[in-house]
Amino acid sequence: MGIEKPLEPPKNGLLVPDLIPVAYEVLDTWKVLIKGLAQLLHFIPVHACSECSEIHVARFGHKIQNCHGPTSGSRKSFHSWIRASINDVLLPIDSYHMFDPFGRRIKHETRFSYDRIPAVVELCIQAGVELPGYPSRRRTEPIRMIGKKVIDMGGFVEEPRLYNPGSSGPPIMEFDTHRAHERFPPPAELEVPMIAQETLKAYEKVKWGVRKLMKKYSVKACGYCPEVHVGPWGHNAKLCGEFKHQWRDGKHGWQDATVDEVFPPNYVWHSEDPIGAPLVSALERFYGKAPAVVEVCIQAGARVPDKYKPMMRVDIVVPEDEEARFVA
Repeated sequence: MGIEKPLEPPKNGLLVPDLIPVAYEVLDTWKVLIKGLAQLLHFIPVHACSECSEIHVARFGHKIQNCHGPTSGSRKSFHSWIRASINDVLLPIDSYHMFDPFGRRIKHETRFSYDRIPAVVELCIQAGVELPGYPSRRRTEPIRMIGKKVIDMGGFVEEPRLYNPGSSGPPIMEFDTHRAHERFPPPAELEVPMIAQETLKAYEKVKWGVRKLMKKYSVKACGYCPEVHVGPWGHNAKLCGEFKHQWRDGKHGWQDATVDEVFPPNYVWHSEDPIGAPLVSALERFYGKAPAVVEVCIQAGARVPDKYKPMMRVDIVVPEDEEARFVA
């Protein structure tokens, strides 16, 4: 049958004490990031393509012909720009909230019994954050496993009620981007550079914290679609519709997730002159890129972090259209 081997936290169901303060710090910074980004979007114009996932941070949408949407052929691969929302900049990656990650797996028939919350928030809850309305089982005795089979998990505990449906709203609202543009009014124009710097700092802090938590706590990602699940193993909901999903009966192909799958950078073209002429395909090789949140903060007055300067190609002088063919 195998030999039982001792497991270290959190693989044995216990918390890692040193990471509890990190989880609280990430959750607090996550709120700062959402608030700051929502306030900046009142001032910084962001465009999204109605046919594909491309976004652009500038006064006008770019003219780079790289759209692969359903009707891109009739538009010669030019994008069809509309006004973007905060979800276009800070991509919403949700995960099922589980009271006991080591308990019963989510089945396709029971998937509506579980709330969907941001994956960053669920990661913090499983790392020790006590969030009202979203309880999590805290074990005092470790689980026991032989190989990959759990032989003792302390029994099943009935999951408590999440929140009162008759209340003003779910407690997760302040940690979600839903209607953030309405919840946070535009600040004074003089405060925009300061908010941009704080938002950029919060973005880096969340990324640092998620990376540190994921070194210990297991997060799974589907190898075919963007689905993410926080826990030691993935769920069994048959919701994957990507490549050859019929062969898998709609089940996800779970593998260990990366930081970029839980907290996507969402790279966009960097505009040296956001109010100038739009970017064009002929000069595409001279342009740099940056994460969308970073690009918004920089255009709002934040300092360019040194680690993004090579990616943004700030040392490259973009030639005029007629000069480009003379550049080696």
